[in-house]
Amino acid sequence: MRTRGGAAAMTKQKAKQRIRKLRKQIHRHDYLYYVRNDPELSDSEYDTLKQELIELEDRYPDLVTPDSPTRRVGAEPNAELGTRRHETRMLSLAAVYEEAAFRHFCDRCIEKTGKQRLSLVAEPKYDGLSVELVYDNGRLAAGSTRGDGTTGEDVTDNIRTVREVMLRLRRANSVSVPRHLVVRGEVYMSKPDFEVFNRRRKKRGDKPFANPRNAAAGSLRQLDPGVTAQRPLRIFFWEIAPASSSRPDSHWQCLELMRKLGLKTNPLAQRCASPDTAAAWYRELAERRETLDYEVDGCVFKVNDLADHETLGTRAANPRWAIAWKFAPRRATTTVRDIEVSVGRTGALTPVAVLEPVNIGGAEVSHVSLHNQDEVERLDVAKGDTVEVERAGDVIPHVVTVTRRKRGKRRTYHLPATCPACGGKATRIAGEAVTRCTNPSCPARLKESIRHVASKAALDIDGLGEKRVDQLVAEGLVTRLDDIFTLEADALADLERMGRRSAEQLVAAIDETRRAATLPRLIYGLGLPRVGRAVARDLAAVFGSLDALKEAGRERLRGMDGIGDVIADAVAAWFENPKNRALVKRLKEKHGVNPTFRTRGGRLQGKTVVITGTLDSMTREEAREAVERAGGRPAGRVSGETDLLVVGANPGSNKSAAAESRNVKTVDEAAFRKLLGA
Repeated sequence: MRTRGGAAAMTKQKAKQRIRKLRKQIHRHDYLYYVRNDPELSDSEYDTLKQELIELEDRYPDLVTPDSPTRRVGAEPNAELGTRRHETRMLSLAAVYEEAAFRHFCDRCIEKTGKQRLSLVAEPKYDGLSVELVYDNGRLAAGSTRGDGTTGEDVTDNIRTVREVMLRLRRANSVSVPRHLVVRGEVYMSKPDFEVFNRRRKKRGDKPFANPRNAAAGSLRQLDPGVTAQRPLRIFFWEIAPASSSRPDSHWQCLELMRKLGLKTNPLAQRCASPDTAAAWYRELAERRETLDYEVDGCVFKVNDLADHETLGTRAANPRWAIAWKFAPRRATTTVRDIEVSVGRTGALTPVAVLEPVNIGGAEVSHVSLHNQDEVERLDVAKGDTVEVERAGDVIPHVVTVTRRKRGKRRTYHLPATCPACGGKATRIAGEAVTRCTNPSCPARLKESIRHVASKAALDIDGLGEKRVDQLVAEGLVTRLDDIFTLEADALADLERMGRRSAEQLVAAIDETRRAATLPRLIYGLGLPRVGRAVARDLAAVFGSLDALKEAGRERLRGMDGIGDVIADAVAAWFENPKNRALVKRLKEKHGVNPTFRTRGGRLQGKTVVITGTLDSMTREEAREAVERAGGRPAGRVSGETDLLVVGANPGSNKSAAAESRNVKTVDEAAFRKLLGA
């Protein structure tokens, strides 16, 4: 073993050779310790190797590379986390809670694939933070969170500090490292590590995290990677993404490949030859759940054959080839301290039970929505009662029942007749379960509306967080929703804890939104009742502009595929309100916010388009949106209805072969962009 001080005696060429050898040794011992749990060195021996490398890199800083194990201590703090677009969407999983629903999923897969037997891969469903890592030529190049599935937060520097993440993939015998590898996994904090971590926070006077998932998510999103490096984060990898330059034919083979490359996968993962085997594995894991040292809230089952993934396809946000079978909810008993009222962006008054804090499945629960007056009366819940609380899907808590009622004089709780935020009249419209504030200028309604329109899923205006919105409304700078587009840096700079630079950055973010806002995001951001992101996209695709949607009327809306009478009536009623029509007019004429969504007359009008491989100029999701704007219909697999196959870099052989056998026209990326008019 070399001694300290040897760095000074080395020539640069010898130092370069020694650095290369040290890195190789340390990478190997990191893998043995953090992934295999089979260390060969004592801590002191490992520290000696690490210290020698640090000294050599300090002497020759130009020899430092991003994949050096010394970089795990954290890079320079980021002023702000950036974003990174996923090459293919990170989909979320549809969830079921009963065996009958799981069996239905299996039956549908068998029917669609036409196979006699269904082979599945079973894995625990982790309660952590999903991430995507990109390796180029075996070296970690980027890391990002799931985000909205299309774009996530860039956490590259932070992910490098996680000890179980390989900075360089192992080059095992008989295994070639893919040139471009995109893998996905779950960052988590083990239950024992979480308890120690929280005890230390309490000792320092810091607020403890509610559960391991929040602790993991908060740790990975730190602006200073040095802070992340001090947190006990771990990871399990569960997928090789389609954007990879090559991947095996089955999901199980993907797991095996990741293991051979040094990427940690869960040893509990199992191949299931039938739905019966899968159901038995689910019951076994449910029994073992409390003995695991990490949080799980169910099981994930994926169709093993990747070719079947193409056949089964995806929904708007979920793959049809995978399902999450959740465990039964966890429950606990506690006391209702009080019942408060929150006011939403539509004026809805929601009763909220303030609870004696209770831990349910690793999460501290102190507030639970009681939804509306009907639910309060159904439960017959009041201040002082003892209640049973459940976390549905181990996420959203709700009151199941009152187990003991407070003795003595008891009064049934009723929502107030006036809004607690503004004092305006609160009424319940016939046929509705919700009591609403009728004051259109209610500050609570305005605040929630601004937060919604500025959210990541809507216009994504950076800098309009909860406290800033409260400040803008309190100071009278924003009195109606579209006033955010009139904000000026001079006025903002005078606000407490704002500053000139922050003011200019906020104004710049708003101006960028004015230019770059898309119609689906604007429709969703306006908060039309019963309109989520998927419905907003459908409305944008059909009507193409906010003005056209405004004039559509009930009958036209009811005639849309996937839009029922309830949604159609709600959307029509929103646009019939004179104040809302005036808002739409001001957005267009005063603020220049008037995005369109071209769906008719494009060069791909009526054509079904499939994309394979990686495109240089756009992500897969951006390409799908471009096809829709040009009037086409994007599809996930080649079929008899396919009109065009777009072939990017490293295309899948299955799609290309299917297109050739069906005489489907194929084009490269340049020709595709020409068709789009790009």
